[in-house]
Amino acid sequence: MIGGMHHLPSTEAAVTALRALAGTYAREIEVSHDIGADQTSRRTAAGVGVSTDPDGSLPHEAYIEFGGLPQVSVRLYPEDDALIDVEGVEFPDIPRDDVPAFLRSVFDGLAYVRARRFPPGYFLIVPLPGDRTHKEFIPMILLTPWLSARVR
Repeated sequence: MIGGMHHLPSTEAAVTALRALAGTYAREIEVSHDIGADQTSRRTAAGVGVSTDPDGSLPHEAYIEFGGLPQVSVRLYPEDDALIDVEGVEFPDIPRDDVPAFLRSVFDGLAYVRARRFPPGYFLIVPLPGDRTHKEFIPMILLTPWLSARVR
């Protein structure tokens, strides 16, 4: 357990944690589940009609959308990682255990945009506990009003 974070062993546990987070921040949450290898986005190698992993378990992927601003969605993959989208900026390969802290940082207003003079560009920076950050490049065309308001 790192910094008070519980390991989220299953997609279901992670979804439960995100539902609780949505409640804390008074945000609507919409969850859709893809269960079975034929449903999940990364299991194309399993073969047609094969719905289980080699160990016999059903891969479970979930897609979560939060209401309000910023626009945030999370795709939880069966492999213990997630793709988080904040206002169209995609953060791939976020460890599942980091997802709640990442979202708290965004919802608490700690995330910010760093402008780079040369070459010109913007990065969305999401600080995490333990002096860690996730940083992704923002294509200029994606600088939404929410992102623009956070430029430092």
